[in-house]
Amino acid sequence: MRSDLMKKGLERAPHRSLFKAMGYTDEEIARPMIGVVNSANEIIPGHIHLDIIAGDVKAGIRMAGGTPVEFPVIGVCDGIAMGHDGMKFSLASRELIADSIEIMAMAHPFDALVFIPNCDKIIPGMLMAALRLNIPAIFVSGGPMLAGTLDGKSVDLITVFQAVGQVKSKRMTLKELRALEDCACPGCGSCSGMYTANSMNCVTEALGLGLPGNGTILAVQAARRRLAKDTGMKIMELLKKKIRPRDIATLNAFKNAIAVDMALGCSTNTVLHIPAIAHEAGIKLDINIFNEISAKTPNICKLSPAGPHHIEDLDAAGGIQAVMKEISKRGVVYLKALTVSGKRVGDNIKGARVLNREVIRSLERPYTAEGGIAILRGNLAPDGAVVKQSAVSPEMMVNEGRARVFDSEDDAIKAILGGRIKSGDIVVIRYEGPKGGPGMREMLAPTSAIVGMGLDKSVALLTDGRFSGGTQGAAIGHISPEAAEGGPIGLVKEGDIIAIDIPKKKITLKISAAETAKRRKAFKPRPPAIKSGYLMRYASLVTSASTGAIFKEG
Repeated sequence: MRSDLMKKGLERAPHRSLFKAMGYTDEEIARPMIGVVNSANEIIPGHIHLDIIAGDVKAGIRMAGGTPVEFPVIGVCDGIAMGHDGMKFSLASRELIADSIEIMAMAHPFDALVFIPNCDKIIPGMLMAALRLNIPAIFVSGGPMLAGTLDGKSVDLITVFQAVGQVKSKRMTLKELRALEDCACPGCGSCSGMYTANSMNCVTEALGLGLPGNGTILAVQAARRRLAKDTGMKIMELLKKKIRPRDIATLNAFKNAIAVDMALGCSTNTVLHIPAIAHEAGIKLDINIFNEISAKTPNICKLSPAGPHHIEDLDAAGGIQAVMKEISKRGVVYLKALTVSGKRVGDNIKGARVLNREVIRSLERPYTAEGGIAILRGNLAPDGAVVKQSAVSPEMMVNEGRARVFDSEDDAIKAILGGRIKSGDIVVIRYEGPKGGPGMREMLAPTSAIVGMGLDKSVALLTDGRFSGGTQGAAIGHISPEAAEGGPIGLVKEGDIIAIDIPKKKITLKISAAETAKRRKAFKPRPPAIKSGYLMRYASLVTSASTGAIFKEG
């Protein structure tokens, strides 16, 4: 066993003594030692209950003959960090999470690991660590939050973000906002729509690293606790069979994950995280693969913010396994891919059924023939840009308008809420990329303000930053190269005409080659504003959004 390095033999008597100082018995020390990576904290609603999930995981490990050893991991709540400098640290935390887990698992050689994430960057950070370490591993999330209810209608966190714009535009009162605020997030769990957290938990299940149900069983259901116990027991089986993460997360498994991503209409953040996770497995995923798989995979679910349904509806309709079974009819699912259940994908989905055809539509009646995400290119984004096309109104799929240029999210929000953005404008927010931010802030506040002001069917937003999975409308992010790296988005001037053609996957700054050359000659990218601390180091190491914002190597 790997853990013998720290516990077996004459020379390890001092090590065993330290274990005994913590109350471990000889029998516990002799058993396989399973690291339980717990991201519980008291600042993220999706993580407030993870100590309960960890307790159930540990019970499962003990039932199957192992010794659980729990250690913590940091986490940022994107919702609470939103709209201020705290958001600069969210994406940047992903690398710290992966690195800190590597440190713990190498300094203390566990035999296997169980990962307990639930939200945003914690999930991809843990997935990156699992594939980097490549010792037996399995994931169980804390589960999604219930949607709230107000006046007989489902509401959620995004409803509250959009309500801010409604109050500013006199379409909602402060009293109505308070009533909404009190009920939109009714309890623990990852926020209830197909935002980044739930997108990544569903992707983890589709990738094969979480048991069936990982992405959709609700945080408040007893089934979530049973799943945690099953996960604890299953890791012992994976250890015995010597099944490692890279045996599961193959190229075909990543293709499965992307196909499910497209069918569900997941967060555009998956385009950042999936290539970064694949990189740790030694697999190079060009972002063009998203368009290739999208072309073959219909969008069959419209979950908030793209539609009226929430994760609880998806779970009741059959969950991720039912989605995979449906799209497998199109030949986009690799049925022989191995999963942590010990079974192949084809075996897992054999008994799956779609129980609600409004939540999970058939291939014959999809919402759109293509998947939920599109990669755009053009002279404004030579290395690509990303849009959640399933959340774009039909009238905004092809659009041309006047650029309104801002060098920060904060300035753009002031202009939107101040009524300075008009129908037909294209808001351009730059210097918010991985390096320029630094940290690539998620921009739910400006997109929600546009929706709240009633402009989502007439105003587009472009940025070298990124968007929340809760974003809707013509919001195009990850424009690469970013302004801080000398990208063309840095050349845009107020009043320039920009053309967007999502069906043709194009985004064009309509200026002449001569004018482009003139501006390029005069252009000096603005250096990152932060000159100290972790973000300074992050800015010096991070690569483009088009490569998953991974760190430079060597």
